Amino acid sequence: MTGTELLLRSRRVVTPDGTRAAAVAVAGGRITGVLPHEAPAGEGTRVVDYGDAALLPGLVDTHVHINDPGRTEWEGFATATRAAAAGGITTVLDMPLNSIPPTTNAAHLRVKRDTARAAGVHTDVGFWGGAIPGNTGELKALHEAGVFGFKCFLSPSGVTEFPELDPDQLAAALGEIAGFGGLLIVHAEDPATLTAAPPADGSRRYADFLASRPDAAETAAITRLIALAGRLDARVHVLHLSAAGALPLIAAARASGVRITAETCPHFLTLTAEEVPDGATEFKCCPPIRPAANQDLLWAALADGTLDCVVSDHSPCTADLKVPDFGAAWGGIASLQLGLPAVWTAARRRGHQLADVAHWMATAPARLAGLERKGAIAPGRDADFAVLDPEATFTVDPAALHHRNPVTAYAGRTLHGVVRATWLRGRLVAEDGAVTACAGRLIERGTA
Repeated sequence: MTGTELLLRSRRVVTPDGTRAAAVAVAGGRITGVLPHEAPAGEGTRVVDYGDAALLPGLVDTHVHINDPGRTEWEGFATATRAAAAGGITTVLDMPLNSIPPTTNAAHLRVKRDTARAAGVHTDVGFWGGAIPGNTGELKALHEAGVFGFKCFLSPSGVTEFPELDPDQLAAALGEIAGFGGLLIVHAEDPATLTAAPPADGSRRYADFLASRPDAAETAAITRLIALAGRLDARVHVLHLSAAGALPLIAAARASGVRITAETCPHFLTLTAEEVPDGATEFKCCPPIRPAANQDLLWAALADGTLDCVVSDHSPCTADLKVPDFGAAWGGIASLQLGLPAVWTAARRRGHQLADVAHWMATAPARLAGLERKGAIAPGRDADFAVLDPEATFTVDPAALHHRNPVTAYAGRTLHGVVRATWLRGRLVAEDGAVTACAGRLIERGTA
């Protein structure tokens, strides 16, 4: 125990080798040992005993729209990372769109980083680059500047400064990215299928919105992506998968050697189309929340590994943009602080364990992004922890959340799992809902 600065005890420490009573030793911001629960502390070691509260690895959220600069009134680095820290998240990766400028070249990346430094961040923050028409020549420089990969849309993104790629542009971008060993992450909805679907313009009915974003839009886009990734031997990742019909396609592609992974989101796992009230556009997102039978298949795909991870797709906006018209309202679910309790609430009902949630929300996202020091409680990893009281419950009050605008689809819901504390590299950054330190760093691919 010589040199140990911090010792965290819990009767439920979630490690790669199982959940057990243990004491986790920390020095220099790293985990130095996972010891027996009653291991003695050395002189001068700070000891914190969490009793029956569970010690999980700090969550890694690889899908966050921070929108700063340019749309900081929607969300900013300070508010987003404060919400993340309060929710047990210790690392976030920022999406390249909804900010102005978008992260589509190295100069724009510098603007994003400068903005984040000036604001201050409560968690570690990394950045995705963007692949849009005309910027294929910028992608390698962005890769060398440390982005974790590149996001593209196959259908309109909703903002004019981040257009979608057509099939030829997608092939060009993916060929370039494959050439330097990068990762393309894809909003996979087919524009022709969306155009052919009945529009939801002017409608308050959720059923109309759901019909306007059919399952076939996802399956058609993913079919095309699989074929291209296989031909180019490229690494691709499907974002926010909601259509269970695409799951057999992904499983078959992976079995045939295509390098494809996929994520889903808390709202697809916990909310259903049947329960969305008409006019309640806080539930609007693209692709959409689908029926309960579809949700059951998403859970099965998490259990069998077809779906790799669960990340928020936190995409907030100002309250005035959530007009009660499903055609006109901004699409996005604000959930950064609530992902862990929302997923745990649903997971425990389905017989899953905390270790499953830790894998889906910490270990697997860290692996996706190549964050070798994140995502697990093991020697050598960063001392990032989420302390969860899994039996405790709370009712969601939007006014008590830390993200910038008090809008959430979870308002009024009672959830299991209260985040008691969050630690980042051995430093307490949040406790009982209050964020206590601004200790985050800006991170780059290959260095975290």
